Amino acid sequence: MRRADRLFQIVLLLDRGRAVTARELAEALQVSERTVYRDVADLSRSGVPISGEAGVGYLMRPGYRLPPLMFDADELAALALGSRMVRSWADPELGRAAERALLRIEAVLPKKLRDDPSRDALLVPGFHVPDAMRAPMAELREAISAQRKVSVAYTRADGAGSERVIQPLGLVFWGEAWTLGAWCELRGEFRSFRLDRIRSVAALDSHFDGAGMLARYLLAVQQESTRQRTE
Repeated sequence: MRRADRLFQIVLLLDRGRAVTARELAEALQVSERTVYRDVADLSRSGVPISGEAGVGYLMRPGYRLPPLMFDADELAALALGSRMVRSWADPELGRAAERALLRIEAVLPKKLRDDPSRDALLVPGFHVPDAMRAPMAELREAISAQRKVSVAYTRADGAGSERVIQPLGLVFWGEAWTLGAWCELRGEFRSFRLDRIRSVAALDSHFDGAGMLARYLLAVQQESTRQRTE
């Protein structure tokens, strides 16, 4: 990675509203922490408003605006591939948003990059994801964003129906199926719910504090997967 590209990546990583340690930056950029210290110092001297504190990390002070973006061919291929995944595998509203974003990016590209045929060779078929799998996504995304509890009518794998009040945390795509990661108030533990088995969703007036819960859910899923492999 060119140094100019690395400096730009540091600015992007620091512009996320949270402190980032030198170690995290070094791992993301695959350089040494000493290189990160030098790069951050150079950015600060050039006028980029970076705040830093030992043991806490670096943070971009509010009000800084990045210059207009330019992408290379591989970055555009990644964006195009991601956009097609969203259009094929997610709910229609999110798919349309992904397409609008990609069109907005391509509108300002040089013709050479805009007409690169290799991007069209990255295909993402969506016929293996049934409509029922995508149907509740928009409502669930809204509940996750607002940290609102939802009541769901759910059909278990054995065909039995149940009513649950859950705290929705995240949507996970496993290649063949979408699942909702959530805290189930009926069971008092983290659970994964297949979206095509959710018969109905109703957002409730009550909210929950989801700070750190998604990370704990993912850890629980990982531990369960490890346990099953070792049995």
